[in-house]
Amino acid sequence: MPDQTPKTAKNETLATAPKSQAVPPKQSIFKKTWVRSLAGMVAVLVLLAGAIVYKEVVSTVSIDLSVISAPVIAIGPQSAGILQAVYVKPGDTVTVGESVAEVGTEVLTAKIDGLVVSTQDVPGQVFSPGTAVVSMIDPTALRVVGTIDENKGLSAIKVGAPVSFTVDAFGNKSFTGIVDEISPTANDTSVVFSISDQRPTNRFDVKVRYDVAAHPEFKNGMSAKMWVYPK
Repeated sequence: MPDQTPKTAKNETLATAPKSQAVPPKQSIFKKTWVRSLAGMVAVLVLLAGAIVYKEVVSTVSIDLSVISAPVIAIGPQSAGILQAVYVKPGDTVTVGESVAEVGTEVLTAKIDGLVVSTQDVPGQVFSPGTAVVSMIDPTALRVVGTIDENKGLSAIKVGAPVSFTVDAFGNKSFTGIVDEISPTANDTSVVFSISDQRPTNRFDVKVRYDVAAHPEFKNGMSAKMWVYPK
């Protein structure tokens, strides 16, 4: 049946019909200001962290020639005499005032509480004044002592700087400490020469303090390696 709707009415119907709503394109999340700001902050933090790590790695001073050590205390006679007896042996723990040896009529005693590290147990041998019959150390004075060339980063090392170190006897296990002392004078017996200009290169000792009580396994004379992180 033919459409009886007048043309004018049909046109009005089409004009008033709702048009389909256009869907706006999705905006990229990176076009939002707060997202861009956050991304920028993250990038800056990453760069700063990288710079800190790089600086720490580059400025680290390694000292391969290191050893667990404490000052040796020598016990000898005040007057020359013949060694009569030695009452201790290496590894013994002694207390202050304890008899350790006898030379002539003089009884030698321990000057501190400590550990005997060596003896000259040769009865009948003549010992002159000051010659060590017994040598001992104070275990609480043990330090990691490293020897470094003056041109290998010595100027960057300061007292109080953090240190990590390994002890050969314990593989790659890492321990921590702090720089306790830097020798004020060079080691006279450790002078080496640079091939390029023949100028002498002096070596200095760097002493590192660690928690001695927490590491009784460390023995006097053990080889070590340390890394100093300049402040």
